Amino acid sequence: MIDKTFPSAADAVADIPDGASLAVGGFGLSGNPIALIEALLARGTTDLSVVSNNCGVDDWGLGVLLQARRIRKMTSSYVGENKEFERQFLSGELELELTPQGTLAEKLRAGGSGIAAFFTQTGVGTQVADGGLPRRYTPDGSVAVASPPKDVRVFDVHGSPREFVLEEAIVTDFALVHARRGDTAGNLVFNKAARNFNPLAAMAGRICIAEVEELVEPGELDPDHIHLPGIFVHRIIEVGTEIEKRIEKRTVAASDGNGGR
Repeated sequence: MIDKTFPSAADAVADIPDGASLAVGGFGLSGNPIALIEALLARGTTDLSVVSNNCGVDDWGLGVLLQARRIRKMTSSYVGENKEFERQFLSGELELELTPQGTLAEKLRAGGSGIAAFFTQTGVGTQVADGGLPRRYTPDGSVAVASPPKDVRVFDVHGSPREFVLEEAIVTDFALVHARRGDTAGNLVFNKAARNFNPLAAMAGRICIAEVEELVEPGELDPDHIHLPGIFVHRIIEVGTEIEKRIEKRTVAASDGNGGR
């Protein structure tokens, strides 16, 4: 059995070149492959095209690459937690392909499954299908690049004709993901909501690099509990269970003094 372990995050990302495309797991700050992101930052890799649900926050997750001007284009479904993202996009420094969240998930899954494209009702009758969404602005605020119109077809669904828009799959050069446990063969187990986009991002990358909190030998993971088989993972590093995991917004209520809230 092939041992896919690498000694460090720096070694695992060492051959990611300038201009590469990346699929990156995470949702908000949950499940971010922060060790791999920081290793890429330290290496100085730039001109990246990144596909991820969002771009972290100003000082965490993909936001650290954005702050350092390492990202050329983002393909995301949500960008509202990052002020630097807003500044770069509106000033024409960053290209954005805004994509409905479920569509983005399916584009990644399709790419990993060898499906070239698919039809969905999501976005029909909007600029998602009709085109015209700003992808890049000029410094004066005018639109430099807009999204093109997409193919829309009518299909009969249960006797009712409905319009569907064609969405192309996403395949990237590399994928960066975070998992709770993994074995040296690349089989991964994610932790609850931190699973999010990680398996889909992993599938879409031609080379998938996974960071895991706990690394075990093949056979130690229950086959029924494996969320992503090792066939999709090419490199794996162990980052330890004490790796920092941030929360975007923590909301708590005062205790009533009797153990309740």
